Amino acid sequence: MGKSSLLALPPLSLYVHLPWCVRKCPYCDFNSHELRGDLLQQEYVDALLRDLELELPLIWGRPVHSIFFGGGTPSLFSAGQIGRLLQGVRGLLALTPDVEVTLEANPGTTERDSFSAYRAAGVNRISLGVQSFHDDSLRRLGRIHGRGEIFTALESIHRAGIGNFNLDLMYALPGQSLEDSLADVETAISFAPAHISHYQLTIEPNTVFHAHRPPLPDDELAWDMQDLCAGRLDSAGYRQYEISAWSKTGQQCRHNLNYWSYGDFVGIGAGAHGKITLPAENGIRRRIRARHPKSWMAGAGTGEALASDALLNPQERIFEFFLNQLRLRDGVHKKQFGPRTGLPWSEVAGRVASLIDRGLLEEQAERLVPTATGWRFVNDLQSVFLPSGS
Repeated sequence: MGKSSLLALPPLSLYVHLPWCVRKCPYCDFNSHELRGDLLQQEYVDALLRDLELELPLIWGRPVHSIFFGGGTPSLFSAGQIGRLLQGVRGLLALTPDVEVTLEANPGTTERDSFSAYRAAGVNRISLGVQSFHDDSLRRLGRIHGRGEIFTALESIHRAGIGNFNLDLMYALPGQSLEDSLADVETAISFAPAHISHYQLTIEPNTVFHAHRPPLPDDELAWDMQDLCAGRLDSAGYRQYEISAWSKTGQQCRHNLNYWSYGDFVGIGAGAHGKITLPAENGIRRRIRARHPKSWMAGAGTGEALASDALLNPQERIFEFFLNQLRLRDGVHKKQFGPRTGLPWSEVAGRVASLIDRGLLEEQAERLVPTATGWRFVNDLQSVFLPSGS
């Protein structure tokens, strides 16, 4: 490796993993666990606060710009417990005055509280797992809610006065037609969300769908769905700022944008990941929590909660930087490479030049932006930066 650059502190976010759900979906490969018996809300929140205290020596004094409650189904936790956790977080971290606090929620009668209660607890952004507005598609996906429950949840969000909300939609679903995929987008737009996540269903290892693959649209039809829906979102005033993310002006998800910009994040809870820059050590540390809730809770607040704690080597830093920033529609910020990886641009200049020569990237001022072809095959762009031997 050539001479290193100096690492600088990027923005910092907090991710909180709440791992339980009512029923695990057949396509889901997240660290989620079906709830059996009582939900240990108070015990789990206590463990989260102990887990956060373990991270304080690494992030002391740094402002936190966003908090994200993911899962699982975080809205299984009551607004009271979410509020208690946020109060504890405020006592440990320096939150910015405009901190974005997102709660993932699923439509349906299983929710513990109204969205007004979550707002009063400190949540100011909701991400609603709609996936589709068609009951047939929802049944094929193994979702526990239907179209009616989605509308009820959206009415609750509007009554709560939460204007900053996201709707999660998937396309290329089992048995889905081109018309159905567009109808889902049209219905989502009619509720005027600030943000829409629109991504293709993929079959992941270690899922029910991987073992029992459903009939899916072929690649050509899936591309047509993506193209048609993208055009409709664009005409409705939503800007694509990431591979699967669309928003109204100024309404990008601050938390996820920090991930994709290769910022820092603390991850607490069962199976949570974290990435922390340590300029004094010229290192970037990645910490992963134990996946199973019981194992993690037993060790929370001690090193026993960690399944992995390692410094990233230079090749890993390069790959992660480009893996994330190439997801952004505006492309790679060249000036961020040195401060966020601690490496000189010369380490990647040759690979970047080859992608430009192949017509997959183009230089625009201080950014490297995928061309139309590069954007369609962004996975191929990212693979150029894989560590040798991967």
